[in-house]
Amino acid sequence: MSPPPPLTAAADLASQLAATGWAVLAAAALRAVASQQALWPASEMPLGPHWPSWTPLWDDLPPDRHLRDGGRYRRRRHGSFVVEGSECHAVPHRAHWQPVECNALHGGIERWFEPLPSALLADAEWRRLLVAGGAIASMLRGPQRWFVEAHMFRIDTAGGIGRPTPEGAHRDGVDLVAVILVGRHGVKGGETRVFDARGPQGVRFTLHEPWSVLLIDDERVIHETTPIQPAEGAGDEAHRDTLVLTYRRGGFQGPPGPATG
Repeated sequence: MSPPPPLTAAADLASQLAATGWAVLAAAALRAVASQQALWPASEMPLGPHWPSWTPLWDDLPPDRHLRDGGRYRRRRHGSFVVEGSECHAVPHRAHWQPVECNALHGGIERWFEPLPSALLADAEWRRLLVAGGAIASMLRGPQRWFVEAHMFRIDTAGGIGRPTPEGAHRDGVDLVAVILVGRHGVKGGETRVFDARGPQGVRFTLHEPWSVLLIDDERVIHETTPIQPAEGAGDEAHRDTLVLTYRRGGFQGPPGPATG
């Protein structure tokens, strides 16, 4: 049986990331980071994140039509943003691209996904969550402009099995990766595995708490999530929902050529 995640207190996040290159925050700790007074002018202090109200948005994700393994188990939406300090703005909708070195299965191609829902983008808490991620990325690399990609994922088991990371253990080619568990419904499996990119050291655990988050220094750590299957009696509705945020210095990833971003 997979162990629970080793949790880090919000106050210890910077030291944990420096020591290991990864950390897991419980939902309450992520809320504490997102509500830090240092991130916001007094007039903009959040009243308290209401992220669970976003959960129904995952019921309206279109199929991922770029899966090269022939699967139909993944649905997703995608959006891009620039975060600097407490400022966050969306950029025109663009393709998602990764190099083959980071994603052997889907790298080297422009993948266009449907945009994020307008209800999410209009929510002030969405901007605050992205800004909080920028503050965490700045713990790793120092304050600067962050190029952010947001991915809403649903992995289902309608075909018997669903693969959260069909590319296997990988890096994303960014600075910080935040994997937020939105929810699990009627599934077994989905174990998270985190490995030091320089050697065999690694840990494994399963995220169960909605709005808990795995934070990864993408230069130091590789990661994967094992396939999911329906639990007994779950039927065709079994799924695992996540929100993945990536933060990168210098610009968005794109095909070789003129700099993007």
